Amino acid sequence: MRPPFFSLLLSLVSFSWAATVTYDLDIGWVTANPDGQADRPVIGINGQWPIPVIEVTLGDRVVINVVNSLGNQSTSLHFHGLFMNGTTHMDGPVQVSQCAIPPGSRFTYDFEVTQPGTYWYHSHNKGQYPDGLRAPFIVHDPDNPYKDQYDEEVVLSVSDWYHEQMPDLVSFFMSRQNPSGAEPVPQAALFNDTQDLSLPLQPGKTYFIRMVNIGAFAGQYVWFEGHNMTIVEVDGVYTHPSTAEMIYLSAAQRCSFLLTAKNETDTNYPFVASMDTTLFDAYPEDLNYNVSGWLVYDDKKSLPKPALVDSLDAVFDDMNLVPHDDQPILGEPDQTVTLNTIMGNLDDGANYAFFNNITYTHAKVPTLYTALTAGDQATDPAVYGTYTHSFVLEKDQIIDIVVNNIDPGRHPFHLHGHEFQALHRSKEEAGPFEDSNVTAASFPAIPMRRDTLVLYPDGNMVLRFKANNPGVWLFHCHIEWHVVSGLAATFVEAPLELQKTIELPQEHLDICASQGIPVTGNAAGNKLDLLNLDGQPSPPGPLPAGFTARGIVALVFSCLSGILGVAVLVWYGLAGGENDPGLKTWAADVDAAPETRVLPQDGERTGDHGVSSGADAGIRT
Repeated sequence: MRPPFFSLLLSLVSFSWAATVTYDLDIGWVTANPDGQADRPVIGINGQWPIPVIEVTLGDRVVINVVNSLGNQSTSLHFHGLFMNGTTHMDGPVQVSQCAIPPGSRFTYDFEVTQPGTYWYHSHNKGQYPDGLRAPFIVHDPDNPYKDQYDEEVVLSVSDWYHEQMPDLVSFFMSRQNPSGAEPVPQAALFNDTQDLSLPLQPGKTYFIRMVNIGAFAGQYVWFEGHNMTIVEVDGVYTHPSTAEMIYLSAAQRCSFLLTAKNETDTNYPFVASMDTTLFDAYPEDLNYNVSGWLVYDDKKSLPKPALVDSLDAVFDDMNLVPHDDQPILGEPDQTVTLNTIMGNLDDGANYAFFNNITYTHAKVPTLYTALTAGDQATDPAVYGTYTHSFVLEKDQIIDIVVNNIDPGRHPFHLHGHEFQALHRSKEEAGPFEDSNVTAASFPAIPMRRDTLVLYPDGNMVLRFKANNPGVWLFHCHIEWHVVSGLAATFVEAPLELQKTIELPQEHLDICASQGIPVTGNAAGNKLDLLNLDGQPSPPGPLPAGFTARGIVALVFSCLSGILGVAVLVWYGLAGGENDPGLKTWAADVDAAPETRVLPQDGERTGDHGVSSGADAGIRT
């Protein structure tokens, strides 16, 4: 999103402090129990978990040497929010910009950091990162516009946590046993991958707190009792200061804010993250949807329970933020991509997610490799296959993404390789953008920018960016269950430019060869006829219209079984009486049926941590 002259100036200015920062990461299994409820295997680094926060400085060259010691799973790393200018092959999504790193293999990520801010890194392979392979990635800025206004930096992650491992959860989620597509509900919320976290504060000091939601599913409402947050950055974009009592962070979003400590030390204060339970289809008995930490002024004093939050202002609306650089709205779009979001079943009985009736299925050849080997035909979206849902962009085009949510859930949409201007986001149940009365004249003159934005249920939004970063970039919902079920599309940006500038390291080609994955040709691996897509990976077929022969047979037998069952009940009723012991046993079993638990409605309170519902209707606390 930053203009080319700014990037050039940035590279010249940053040269004086640029360095090469190397991290050696051995990815393997360890055991952890962050919520104190269940030991379980988690994915650690160098024998430890939580995994390390990566910290670098603007302009640094970053070299990350990865060894996959998992033994039973492949992996990858994605550096969420980093543009990867000139190094799209280091972005990390499997079968998009690289092949997966198989067990026992090594892989090197090598890139320059060209923007400051708060980011994170995580696996981008088969829904893997909620098993622990995720942590903040911080790019320090010697010219941070707020550097004279704070005394210390604090990195704070918030996340949801599952007691079961992702392969088992994904297997059930994407099966005919779950036809409604109900996403697995986590068991707990965490701060810095633990609970009961203490943050020591010094009276009168101001802290620059970088907060990252590294969770898989739940958005989190966050507040610090007795303290305001002054927001100064979201998703790597500095903003003009905005004061908030409570913020909402979806999965993958980041927010940095200034928090000034009180001058007295007679009280410690709780801070809380509360899951957005409106995202959940069920409300399990073992769900602990709040996590509390404490701002500690005096460690000899008690840690009070959180107070009720009815008095808090409504959650801060990030659409009201103004970028610190006052970048004006980009010009009229050269291309508009409209994506309609919907969920539905395919003929394997499982539930899938769709953009425009296409559920994402990765190609046989990584999409970037097709762009690099397709010659002039790389500008034809057909060569990338039907199910990668690819759009080809010309260099420096202005692109609008219009997303219509034909679904009753929230979706945090993330764009790789760019930050976008958020021109419009409707309220809930507003319907498609095309049916609204919103016009370009109503778009803000200086739009908020970020790389992940929440779309509301049955609503719409308009995002705008400039295609000034040649590469292959995903656009997807960052609820990991929706990534797994196919809610993604691909932007292939300036592919002919890529062919001139990108040369794949031999290591990339070697890990593909070790798994028998082709590295040239179209989505089907066809090198001779790039428009012949026979054999491309595809999802299950659509549900058949009407009854199939198999369905008719099933219906007939169901009807016969029903008639027979009614006949048996009639016979049983005529033969028995009120003293029949079998009837008494049946009645007793009915009386002993377990209670059904109902998700609390807006305005109702539950007793966990003494927290009540806030002003926003989405809060279930």
